[in-house]
Amino acid sequence: MIRSVAEHQQAVAGLLRYSSGYAKVSAETIPVSQAGSRVLAEDIFAPINLPPFDNSQMDGYAVHEKDLNRPTAATAPLRLRIAAPVPAGVEPAALEPGTAAPIMTGAMIPPGAAAVVPIERAEPAQFPPSDPAGGQRTVELPAAIEQGSYIRRTGSDIAAGTTALTAGTLLGTGQLGLLSALGIDTVSVRPRFRVLILSTGDEVQEPGTVLQPGRIYDANATLLDSGLREAGAVVVRHRVMGDNPDLLEAAFGEIDPAQVHLIITTGGISQGAYEVVKQALARSTVEFHSVAMQPGGPQAMGTVGGVPFLGFPGNPVSALVSFEMFLRPALSAIVGAPAPRVELTARLGCAVESTPAKHQVRRGIFRDGTVELVGGPGSHLIHALATSNALVHLPAGLEKADTGDPVTVWLIDAVEPARNALALQADPTHDEELHA
Repeated sequence: MIRSVAEHQQAVAGLLRYSSGYAKVSAETIPVSQAGSRVLAEDIFAPINLPPFDNSQMDGYAVHEKDLNRPTAATAPLRLRIAAPVPAGVEPAALEPGTAAPIMTGAMIPPGAAAVVPIERAEPAQFPPSDPAGGQRTVELPAAIEQGSYIRRTGSDIAAGTTALTAGTLLGTGQLGLLSALGIDTVSVRPRFRVLILSTGDEVQEPGTVLQPGRIYDANATLLDSGLREAGAVVVRHRVMGDNPDLLEAAFGEIDPAQVHLIITTGGISQGAYEVVKQALARSTVEFHSVAMQPGGPQAMGTVGGVPFLGFPGNPVSALVSFEMFLRPALSAIVGAPAPRVELTARLGCAVESTPAKHQVRRGIFRDGTVELVGGPGSHLIHALATSNALVHLPAGLEKADTGDPVTVWLIDAVEPARNALALQADPTHDEELHA
């Protein structure tokens, strides 16, 4: 029986959620400086107010409340004596009525002050130099100064005791900045998902060696390693295994269930006469499926020695598309990282034909609301993958789409396309490497 893409996505998510030992691993406390792309294990409550005190939004003059409320305040300019300046980082003295204190951006509002007038609205429009003779300098400020203007109030960003970040939040630049602003230097995060990658095939050899006739370099492990690390996982890489089912079965038996939450293999799961992964797992509970997807139709899943197992096809593009379609969304749902791919609707830059019985995933370049397909549907076209920034979805049932037709795309690379995507939506027009 052929599975739909949605059915296999649900099956993979269920396998990881209920079969892996991930849920039993305790959270860890790490420095905020090392918490980028990690997921919060518990709610964070603000220990202080932000801002922690009333402060000036602008360089300007702090004005006393009584001077704002004088009878002629709405019509006549204010001429006030210049008080001692208020720099940032000090606790100022109280402001006296009839005076205006030069105040810097972010400086604490003096007691008695009720508004700040930007320096650009003062006459003269610059802070005077200090007067060594002790003379009285004055400044003229405009009429009708609104009480509270240009003052950032205590707790106006976030009040002490309220929830700053909730458990499950993926920590990015903004979240880390908030934690630091709150004075928090360590944070409890969810453990990272640990994945063992194992490539198979007599024809496969490690990069960096001299390529032998009839053989190819192992790109699958590097593709999956990179994708998993980007997704926040810890990756353990096994050496490439040849097409010997007995040796492969022995390698599976040596895996420590306490060390990994998932095993991934590439290759050896199709309908050929000699599929090494199928043979090595003949006595296991692993099931081999055909999914209505191109590339990436052959899929395997189950458990090996109590560890969840996913078998991806051997062609590089098939392996990566399998990861993007099935494993990456499952990790996002279970761990909280990575963030889901940006998904949007784009216009096709050219007509395309598809296999109606399958969900076809093509590679493309998204730019300014249009996606141009790169290469064909073949699962070996890794150069086309390398030059793409989007996965283009042609769903089952679609036989042909014309230039300009809408299609769903997932952005998989490059900052500029992501910016274009956000603009389009707004305007409708590392860790360790072990070689066993």
